[in-house]
Amino acid sequence: MTLELIRFWVGGGLAVIGALFTVVGALGLLRMPDVFSRLHAASVIDTAGAGLIFVGLIIIEGFTLVSVKLVFLILMFGLLGPVAAHAVARAALRAGVKPLVEKDDTAPAEEASSSKP
Repeated sequence: MTLELIRFWVGGGLAVIGALFTVVGALGLLRMPDVFSRLHAASVIDTAGAGLIFVGLIIIEGFTLVSVKLVFLILMFGLLGPVAAHAVARAALRAGVKPLVEKDDTAPAEEASSSKP
């Protein structure tokens, strides 16, 4: 096997794994119950899915101008994705959207003696 063929298979494998993360994140967008859970699924699509696809494309392309542009895209997605998700979450909280939180019945109850006067 030549080096070019190995690069093709490794890069293609990473791109396929990134596509799987994207599909799982898209399914999460449909299945999650509230805004905050959906934001988590969307951030999986941004960081893991697109990041792995870009890394796979960099490996396939080799060191060229295209791979330098892809590195900038990875940096942009990696920095701006979480910031955008945080901004949307803060906007939802300020708009009055409450997160769906279920009460955990298995958690130990707080003792009355530990309460502060």
